Amino acid sequence: MALFGNAHTVDPASAQQDYARLLGPGERVHAAYLLIRDTILFTDRRLIMVDKQGITGKKVEYHSIPYRSITHFAVETAGTFDLDAELKIWISGSQMPVQKTFTKGVDIYEVQAILTQFVAR
Repeated sequence: MALFGNAHTVDPASAQQDYARLLGPGERVHAAYLLIRDTILFTDRRLIMVDKQGITGKKVEYHSIPYRSITHFAVETAGTFDLDAELKIWISGSQMPVQKTFTKGVDIYEVQAILTQFVAR
């Protein structure tokens, strides 16, 4: 389930409204990132990946990953020539990590802090 693309920050309040139908009662979006057409939501309960499919993007697949299912994760900071940062998340029962690429405009340390906050509970 590796999806590639460049991400940028989305206002959590906007994401809360846009994806309200996906959220459980009282569930809050703490951070959100947009990849070209796809979206990553970090809620207080789980990680939600919105995967738009096809040419028009009308068909959408929603991946819900409870934080307790994340076995470990890694971040790679941007370099001199490689300006994008990367996030890899390993989920129990899967050998391959979920990989996300973030532009230099996204603070990868903030992404790591969000994951640490919820995964290390």
